[in-house]
Amino acid sequence: MLLPRPTYRVQPVFIVPGPKNGSTSSVCGGVHCPREARRLRSLLLLSLPIYTPSSPPYFASPLPPISRHCRYLRRRRHPNGLLPAPRSRVYSVMDENGNATTPKKLHTRLRLWEYPEKYILEPVDGLADSYLSISRADGSMKLIGELPLQGSVHSARVQTIYGIIGVLKLLVGSYLLVVKERECVGSYLGHAIFRVSSLQVLPCNHSLKTSSAEQKKMESEFSTLLDAAHGTSGLYFSYDVNLTLCSQRLHDLGDESKLLPLWRQAEPRFLWNNYMMEPLIDNKLDQFLLPVIQGSYQNIHAKVGNKNVDVFLIARRCTRRTGTRMWRRGADSDGYVANFVETEQILQSNGFTASFVQVRGSIPFLWEQIVDLTYKPHFDIISREEAPRIVERHFLDLRKKYGSVIAVDLVNKHGSEGRLSQRYADAIQPILSDDIRYVHFDFHRICGHIHFERLSLLYDQIEDYLTAHRYFLLNENGEKIEEQTGVVRTNCIDCLDRTNVTQSMIGRKVLECQLKKIGVLGSDEAISDYPSFDGSFKVLWANHGDDISIQYSGTPALKGDFVRYGKRTIQGIVKDGWNALARYYLNNFADGTKQDAIDLLQGHYIVSVSRDFAPPVKAGILETYASFRLALALVLAGLMFAMMSLRQARSDVRHLLLSFVWAGLSVGLAAFVRANGRMFTNRPRLYRSRH
Repeated sequence: MLLPRPTYRVQPVFIVPGPKNGSTSSVCGGVHCPREARRLRSLLLLSLPIYTPSSPPYFASPLPPISRHCRYLRRRRHPNGLLPAPRSRVYSVMDENGNATTPKKLHTRLRLWEYPEKYILEPVDGLADSYLSISRADGSMKLIGELPLQGSVHSARVQTIYGIIGVLKLLVGSYLLVVKERECVGSYLGHAIFRVSSLQVLPCNHSLKTSSAEQKKMESEFSTLLDAAHGTSGLYFSYDVNLTLCSQRLHDLGDESKLLPLWRQAEPRFLWNNYMMEPLIDNKLDQFLLPVIQGSYQNIHAKVGNKNVDVFLIARRCTRRTGTRMWRRGADSDGYVANFVETEQILQSNGFTASFVQVRGSIPFLWEQIVDLTYKPHFDIISREEAPRIVERHFLDLRKKYGSVIAVDLVNKHGSEGRLSQRYADAIQPILSDDIRYVHFDFHRICGHIHFERLSLLYDQIEDYLTAHRYFLLNENGEKIEEQTGVVRTNCIDCLDRTNVTQSMIGRKVLECQLKKIGVLGSDEAISDYPSFDGSFKVLWANHGDDISIQYSGTPALKGDFVRYGKRTIQGIVKDGWNALARYYLNNFADGTKQDAIDLLQGHYIVSVSRDFAPPVKAGILETYASFRLALALVLAGLMFAMMSLRQARSDVRHLLLSFVWAGLSVGLAAFVRANGRMFTNRPRLYRSRH
């Protein structure tokens, strides 16, 4: 839930907020749930808002300064530009008495030994003084000093992996997720960024052999959902830098925070493997903990005049209400919204580094749009009286993290979308102030399907806000000369197509301001004056929008041709039609299972807690046996028999009557399926969102 900023007192173990009277307690004295304690501790470490660098996190005792060698790693040449050689991150670790211990490494390469009874992970990126042993019976972990005897090595399979994602505990066994293949895609503030090319799931479920038949069946059903992990797109990580924080928050972190392991620095809401890391955290395996984000990473290098310009675009997807397009809409009762993505645009040129952050997220109150075989299911607003409270909680959280907020609402003013827009406008009205603004822009009415250049009308309405709240800027010496004190929050219905077009326009305008500020562009110049750079920048945002859309809807973004080429094209319109049909199929017949897999991986549904072996959602008779494929086959068969009977009606009038019977059965069955459309779709079975 969203927590108000309380008073904290530092404890040598975990730091936990105290009750309203200002008292505090350590984990041992007050909070008995390790997961909750870790979450609250992370909130404390990251309680520093983006706009107040004067309040760094405070710790009980200062950590020893990190060595100069570890701060400034040597760089090596890479096809994508200057990148640091991937190496282990070194940091100071405090023991239980608060004394500094020998620094440990975040391993960048591991040799996986697969024995019949256990897995052993051997670090191969440096001196290996210990090995991680994981039981294949129950997933228990321990560090060992040496590999098994040489004679047993021949019975082990050996492969190289590049990190541990985490461990997922199911009903009986546990499953270890590791990075099987990685790809270096670029850099973030001078540190290498890798994309997960391939995941591997290693089962630790030998204890399943002694389990009951019902347990085996349930375990099999849950484990099949892990296949979705292999298809998870947009996973990124770095061994050296915290990808969950934007440039400004990284710059404003205190020195003590920068010395912590990456997983302790991480922003929990953007940490994709937050739940799966818990078994490793419980075993104090900091050197194996690899923080992973889901989102997008794009970068371009271009010449603007005689100056080199690098632009990076990073998206960070929030995991609080993550899921698929139709099964995660709106907000939950705590104010967390679906498809919440933080997008950071970074510019490096002339020795300067500039950053600008935008966010997107679903309309922040309780509403849903459940698939029912229609192309556009109707919107249902739930608990209308709760809307103002949830909107307030959502914007309170945004203000704590980003400062001032301007909400840009792009949905239609009329029709079914209009009801949502009106409810949003009414709910946000009581909290509007100098720090929270609301702007409605009917994208479809003003821009239609081809006149997206009319977005300049929207820019005219928010230009003063962008000018007042600026962007983050470092000079050649790494000194902050500008800071971003507010954020633009954009939404449409899906927060995909219209939102991406709008965010790309805002990002373009801000980039022009930054380039003029650092002397790359003249006062009367624009990005469009440099066609090569202009084209690369458009492709950058188009690819960014496609990545976010694929993760949420299963298809690339619509209207991508305008973002990519600056105009609508016939090919783009045809592609949009195809992607719209693909979305219809996925939403109705595939996304329910995908939603279950996401909830399982994110810990929204914890199998080991639900040990009653009862199905998570008990289906009715119709829902159990309803099959759209079978119904479609029966309808088509009925129509075929009707046609055959109609052809023979000339010789025998009884065939005419029979053709009407077959046609009537087909129409009746089709009407039944249409009336009960929700029962014939692929629906989630594990976890239903809180409303």
